Amino acid sequence: MKIGEAIVQRRSVRKYKAEPLSRELIGQALEAATQAPSGKNAQPWEFIVLEGEDKAKIAEMMVSGAEQLEAMGNKSGSAKRSAGIIQEAPAVIMVYNPRQNKADKANPVQEVMWSVDTQSVGAAIQNLLLKAVELGLGSLWICDIFVAEEQISAWLGREGGLMAAVALGWPAEEPIPRPRKSWQEVTHWGRGH
Repeated sequence: MKIGEAIVQRRSVRKYKAEPLSRELIGQALEAATQAPSGKNAQPWEFIVLEGEDKAKIAEMMVSGAEQLEAMGNKSGSAKRSAGIIQEAPAVIMVYNPRQNKADKANPVQEVMWSVDTQSVGAAIQNLLLKAVELGLGSLWICDIFVAEEQISAWLGREGGLMAAVALGWPAEEPIPRPRKSWQEVTHWGRGH
């Protein structure tokens, strides 16, 4: 499969078959993630693969976090639905930036580096998603985990910044392409529009 085909075929998959994934397949997706470009070659990523009861615990924390938000009169968005997807997918990969330390938030130079790291981690996640397409797998980039960020990180024993979760598994659906703006709509040549 050519990269252009993987880019066009990639979909956000929200339904998965119950078949487990081999560590070899997950490893291939993670190998692709680690080949992403990163600012100053910092490679600011760490991946934690969760299966079975570990996934269920993450989902439980997300539902609890969403319910706490709702109890305070806030909306929890799609957090509960994402928790269900995490339970259904054979594997979920928690993505961390181990270099991110909230205690350094007041340091403006560090804050700039976090922005650079965030872009680098995003590139790693995109590589993982595209490799999943090549392997015939479905994936979903999940940010709803932030409703329980502190609880999840404490439970996993991680102090770095939780960046995202990626559900991974054999797809049980074939989502249709979502509408996309053309490149012409979002591109400007020079200063004048």
